[in-house]
Amino acid sequence: MLTRMQIAFQSIFRSPPDFIVRAPGRVNLIGEHTDYNEGFVLPMAIDRAVWIALRPRADRRVLVHSLDLNLSADFGLDSLARGEDRWQEYIKGVAHELQLAHYHLTGWEGVLAGDVPRGGGLSSSAALEVATARAFASVSGFEWDVLRIARIGQRVENNWLEVQTGIMDQAVSAGAKAGHAFFLDCRSLEYQHIPLPKDVAVAVMDTSTRRGLVDSAYNARREQCERAARWFRVKALRDVGVGEFEEREKKKEGLDELAWKRARHIITENERVLRAVDAMRTDDVVMLGKLFNESHASLRDDFEVTNDALNWIVEAAQARPECLGARMTGAGFGGCAVALVRRDSAEAFAQAVGAEYRARSGKVAAIFVSEAGEGASVIKL
Repeated sequence: MLTRMQIAFQSIFRSPPDFIVRAPGRVNLIGEHTDYNEGFVLPMAIDRAVWIALRPRADRRVLVHSLDLNLSADFGLDSLARGEDRWQEYIKGVAHELQLAHYHLTGWEGVLAGDVPRGGGLSSSAALEVATARAFASVSGFEWDVLRIARIGQRVENNWLEVQTGIMDQAVSAGAKAGHAFFLDCRSLEYQHIPLPKDVAVAVMDTSTRRGLVDSAYNARREQCERAARWFRVKALRDVGVGEFEEREKKKEGLDELAWKRARHIITENERVLRAVDAMRTDDVVMLGKLFNESHASLRDDFEVTNDALNWIVEAAQARPECLGARMTGAGFGGCAVALVRRDSAEAFAQAVGAEYRARSGKVAAIFVSEAGEGASVIKL
């Protein structure tokens, strides 16, 4: 990818770039839909990323060409306005939110490309936001602050794009450490790097079905969780423990069954994240896999964000002897699943699951084993 970016920039702008930046996508190992409930998440950065090769401009304009879409954007930093091309709205949104946060920005020109599957639940949008912030930091000279940049990326989603996402995706893309999962408390924003067990691999399984967060039931799920939190009289469902939930379940008058099911997923999922961290620290891969399986069942039955494709590929994965556990990952309604697989059998696993999924769904799954990658960085030229 590095060579591709340099060649493309030279071809378009007739000189080498001054900077090349990258920001990774992520796969969430466990902790789904807990982020906007101020809970716990355990994602990792994948070894696929969004890349930008660029150089500063003397004026306050941004010119960027997307190699993947073969489209160009050109806008001024002093006259930002929403448009129809969604890919460039992420870039403009980052510029807007950085300036609201009192960063002084320099214009730049560059080329953009990536290999994070779009719409697959691997946070290609957060990777684009964080890569854009890294580009602005490179040409403008401001310090890289992981959590501040993550908040800015979240505000781009919430305010500029009007999608009520949490902060997890931007935080892991901005601050991950190679070889480690990224354990994040979404209330305090404290995070820890947790080493991945060495004898297992993480397999990302793309179902080739796609969802759009704006058009999905994502915002409805968020409202249901907030309704449940009000019933429990807490700030967020993060504040309800499993024991309290089970006790209150005996007398749940005043809360509709749908909101009750959503709450059960969030409360038990937070507990699963904490147990997963303990399992990783003690190298208990059997327990970690069990927690993956329990998470998928909860997402399927209580949060109801799986679809047939996700259920089929997870079932195919769970049936394999190489697999310790599997679950859907991302917002749901399509996209990707993730499996914990014994490292020495990962290739056989991918082939077998791909064949079973194709026989059942008629679709071809893109299955790849990913190492835990590094967060956003500037590549030395």
